[in-house]
Amino acid sequence: MNAGNFIKSPVDVGAASVSFERTVTPKSGLQRATLSVTAIGLFEAYIDGKKQGTGVLMPGYTAYDKGLQYFTYDVTEPLRAGGRVSVVAAPGWAVGSLGWKEYGKSYNDHYAVNAEVVLAYADGTEEKIVTDGAWEVYTTPTLFSDIYHGETTDYTAPIKLLGNALPDPTGEKFLLVAQRGEDIVENERLAPVAYIVTPKGERVLDFGQNLAGYVEMTYEGKRGECVKMTFAEVLDKEGNFYTENYRSARNEVCYVLDGTKRVYKPRFSFQGFRYIRLDAFPAEEVPLDAFRAIAVHSNMRRTGRFVTGNEKINQLYHNTIWGQKSNYLDIPTDCPQRDERLGWTGDAQVFCRTAAYNYDVRKFFKKWLADVRADQMENGAVKGVVPTSGQIGPETRISAAWGDVATIVPFELYRMYGDKSFLSDNLEMMKKWVGYQHNAGPEEFLWLGGKHYGDWLAMDAGPDVYVGATCTDLIASAFFYYSTCLVVKAGEALGEDMTEYRTLAGNVRRAFRAYFMENGLPKAEFPATFFTAAGKPYDEFRRGMTQTAIVLILHFGLCEEEERAGLVAKLLDLIKDFDGRMTTGFVGTPYILHVLNAAGHTDVAYQLLFEERNPSWLYSVTHGATTMWEHWNSLKEDGSFWSTSMNSFNHYAYGSVCDWLYGVVAGIMPDAPGFARFTVTPHPDKRLGFVNCALDTEAGRVESNWYYKGDVVYYEITVPAGAEATVTLPSGYTATLGGGTYHFSG
Repeated sequence: MNAGNFIKSPVDVGAASVSFERTVTPKSGLQRATLSVTAIGLFEAYIDGKKQGTGVLMPGYTAYDKGLQYFTYDVTEPLRAGGRVSVVAAPGWAVGSLGWKEYGKSYNDHYAVNAEVVLAYADGTEEKIVTDGAWEVYTTPTLFSDIYHGETTDYTAPIKLLGNALPDPTGEKFLLVAQRGEDIVENERLAPVAYIVTPKGERVLDFGQNLAGYVEMTYEGKRGECVKMTFAEVLDKEGNFYTENYRSARNEVCYVLDGTKRVYKPRFSFQGFRYIRLDAFPAEEVPLDAFRAIAVHSNMRRTGRFVTGNEKINQLYHNTIWGQKSNYLDIPTDCPQRDERLGWTGDAQVFCRTAAYNYDVRKFFKKWLADVRADQMENGAVKGVVPTSGQIGPETRISAAWGDVATIVPFELYRMYGDKSFLSDNLEMMKKWVGYQHNAGPEEFLWLGGKHYGDWLAMDAGPDVYVGATCTDLIASAFFYYSTCLVVKAGEALGEDMTEYRTLAGNVRRAFRAYFMENGLPKAEFPATFFTAAGKPYDEFRRGMTQTAIVLILHFGLCEEEERAGLVAKLLDLIKDFDGRMTTGFVGTPYILHVLNAAGHTDVAYQLLFEERNPSWLYSVTHGATTMWEHWNSLKEDGSFWSTSMNSFNHYAYGSVCDWLYGVVAGIMPDAPGFARFTVTPHPDKRLGFVNCALDTEAGRVESNWYYKGDVVYYEITVPAGAEATVTLPSGYTATLGGGTYHFSG
């Protein structure tokens, strides 16, 4: 496709949707016809009123100026006798507000489309029809469309010809690329589970599950009648509809009916919700069968299954699955509901291993990693949000654990799938990120003085504080070492000489130990400053003796072997000091159970897993969550909310615990990239009763099942043909096994 072939409406229609149309009449002897389409905005393509493809919200969300996807459809049969080609478009992510508060700004101030029909004939000739001034532009019933604010559609509005399309030279600044990612598609359909009249008299439908998508309504009504819906994740403690945590995102959908029975749903917007409020509905009685919630997410194949005999752990796993589905909508978003829905890099990296257990996310991440590479700065920095392209604002700092997405995600995906292209495509980006860390601070081998997110939402700096108490310099320097080690492993896997980076890793490790540790433990505290968005210092001292600090030192290998016992003992003391609970945030939580298990304290790891007081994974479960929460205590014990400004009830980061369920509880971990060799080392616990775990790997289906009968544990383990598994049981039995199903007890 040619970036010079964008067209726009001859009339400024603002946030309304329009249709670009042209009749195509092939000559005789048509052998094949294809239609390629993209938009600066969102589009749907039709031939004679029939939609092409199953995707929605196309072309998705990318770093548009550096990679705007186009989609190609085989339209041979629809166009064999000729037909009317229509491209319906709307603003989407590329036009209008994007981000939050005053920082959001768009990629373009209007939307435009680019289409190309290629007609191939039996005589070897080819005819191209591209978007130009011959295309006509018509209004549509959709009078307003916005990602955050919803849609207004009036089916009584007449369809008018606005004139012929105008060429749009702004399209030339966009780089067109063939589709990289999965289609965004409609998936699960949920019926309402309850009709509620709130204490305020609001009419509310409860779909029983928090999700990302939209509501479909099948209804007739009378001409001129109106249906208006507003969306929410939760009800407040009085049982009333609650939307304050959506911030400025209105999430409103409005339909003006024309007396015809129709299926109504948004075309170019989506919402994050469990509940809808009917602000306008033409009948006293609400027909629940007329409403369905449709979950919308990238078209990923489910690969992992995990079931236990414990209802609460099953709900935790369920919440993680739905958190991933809700937030893997073309990019790995932080949340699907408020005026954000952005590709936060920290959330993506802490969850990517769990993501790859749950689903086949190869194509999903190949597309998004291309955006990370495109948005990486010349000095190697990776911002907190991707796609970035400058539109998000100063809140997206260059932060440790967030920017480390550049090294962690490619290596984790290589580990899970054995696909070296994750390394070869991204090794230069990985090196550039480590180079940025190397030059980021005043010390050559430490990252000191950055403006980091720290151990985000940890509980050790107080119950209502965004940033945990762990020294941000310690976190940054620990991740500097970890990322350098991953670059070494990636380069070696590709056959490169990594002496330079191996030497750098050794220097960083020595500098870390000299600056942050003494007598085998982290120092107590450090002078440091954390800056708020307003540029004011958050506090003057950060601690080194925290659960997260010790977890990072142990997990990243920043200690000597003889120091491990003392560090583990101190970690156990800190857990005990917090009344048997963890205090970790986004940085420490993904690793803490793994660290405890590796140290032989799986009993303490289980203690944290089964904990129901705040902070814990099961706190949200016992308070009715159906997805993961942003905060450990998004909903407080008294029914009040953590905050209105930063309180998503559909944030997947803490669902990273599920890689421990797969990898330790069921015990399935790769021992070679792609599971050609793997280990099965289950860790049963009677409180779970049983575990049935199945994982579709590149080597085939792996299963690890165990159950209790009295005090005896029975195991059933399946190894796919051609693979090799080392099985180790708690009894001490170990064996290396080939393909087959094996039974053990003990």
